[in-house]
Amino acid sequence: MQERKGPMAAKSQPSAPKSRSLDGVTNGRTTSQGQWGRAWEVDWFSLASVIFLLLFAPFIVYYFIMACDQYSCALTGPVVDIATGRARLSDIWAKTPPITMEAFQLYTFWVTFQVLLYTSLPDFCHKFLPGYVGGIQEGAVTPAGIVNKYQINGLQAWLVTHLLWFVTAHLLSWFSPTIIFDNWIPLLWCANILGYAASTFVMVKGYLFPTSARDCKFTGNFFYNYMMGIEFNPRIGEWFDFKLFFNGRPGIVAWTLINLSFAAKQRELHGHVTNAMVLVNVLQAIYVLDFFWNETWYLKTIDICHDHFGWYLGWGDCVWLPYLYTLQGLYLVYHPVELSTPHAVGILLLGLVGYYIFRVANHQKDLFRRTDGRCLIWGRKPKAIECSYTSADGQRHHSKLLVSGFWGVARHFNYVGDLMGSLAYCLACGGGHLLPYFYVIYMAILLTHRCLRDEHRCASKYGRDWERYTAAVPYRLLPGIF
Repeated sequence: MQERKGPMAAKSQPSAPKSRSLDGVTNGRTTSQGQWGRAWEVDWFSLASVIFLLLFAPFIVYYFIMACDQYSCALTGPVVDIATGRARLSDIWAKTPPITMEAFQLYTFWVTFQVLLYTSLPDFCHKFLPGYVGGIQEGAVTPAGIVNKYQINGLQAWLVTHLLWFVTAHLLSWFSPTIIFDNWIPLLWCANILGYAASTFVMVKGYLFPTSARDCKFTGNFFYNYMMGIEFNPRIGEWFDFKLFFNGRPGIVAWTLINLSFAAKQRELHGHVTNAMVLVNVLQAIYVLDFFWNETWYLKTIDICHDHFGWYLGWGDCVWLPYLYTLQGLYLVYHPVELSTPHAVGILLLGLVGYYIFRVANHQKDLFRRTDGRCLIWGRKPKAIECSYTSADGQRHHSKLLVSGFWGVARHFNYVGDLMGSLAYCLACGGGHLLPYFYVIYMAILLTHRCLRDEHRCASKYGRDWERYTAAVPYRLLPGIF
């Protein structure tokens, strides 16, 4: 959900001693570090948004999955039935499959297996895959000046998992490849249990035994602390990092397995796999593999560098991501779509061009960062805005903001590529129902919000240097529009 915040409200003081403070006062010393990560104080709009999401986000996920299970993915079906008296809420709930022992055992095995792959199997892919960066890598400096180390092995986990899936499901026939679809709603309850358990644990941990007390934030508001998180990088031991694990595993590793299970179910029910299902599987697999191939780069993104770990990431990565990001494949099980060749080619090109923009834009920034600007972007020496900021430990840092390549077109042009890819997934499902288009609508809202949230943070962090940057690159997302 993965992944992902005004003027009244509970303007209470942080409920932690000064030694835990990140902005304003740190051990009695004033800093000019600005607002990093989530807020210190909660305005009324942020609090209302938090409570709304806590109450309704789980219901939204249930509604979408239930609509497919009971109403063939017709989103208006349940509402019409209730409004006309043909059904009651209790009737719909009674038809919803409960949690089962099979689903519980399957989900427990899945999460345990991913934890073992994450913590116990050192990465070896970087030793034989040219260009892949894995193994022990450093993250960005935290607000308190800490640099965490990570075991980057997501690509390896994905490869091992899918190899075992192919062998056990298809060669040995130990279980049906439709097992995920067949247990889809019971698995939803298991995912919710893990999401709430992880979110509650890290909140308690943030109060009682934080990994880094200086990287914690307290607002004095329970709901905001629970949702947005207290700890910046909660960890157990040296290598188990909650944020990286839940952002990348188990949800994203499962994404392609879920789609493969949907494809197997479509073949079981309808006798063949449609080209629309193939397109969804291929395009989303490209996105997933790109994530793991560039997992080291991901350490420098907004999720890892700025978001604290709370319900927003914990529950979101366990439930929201695997259940709502895979709606296209689920929809195609109930409504198999066979696209004409021009339509299929057009969607494929849209997805690939979107991926190209997304990847090249991110590569340009990464190349610029790694070489400190000693590189070529679009055949020219890159231009940048020199800037500086102060971290919570009082240290002065210098940075550069790229204004060449795609980053000279718009300040978040990489999101344009992301949205093109999202639209391609949805278009593959035809125009029969609204449900598969939820993803692109959600991504448009999410990425626009991210633009605004990131820019508010950068304005606080860089001050006048940010004003110079926005003057050089005036558009946030779409040149001439926004």
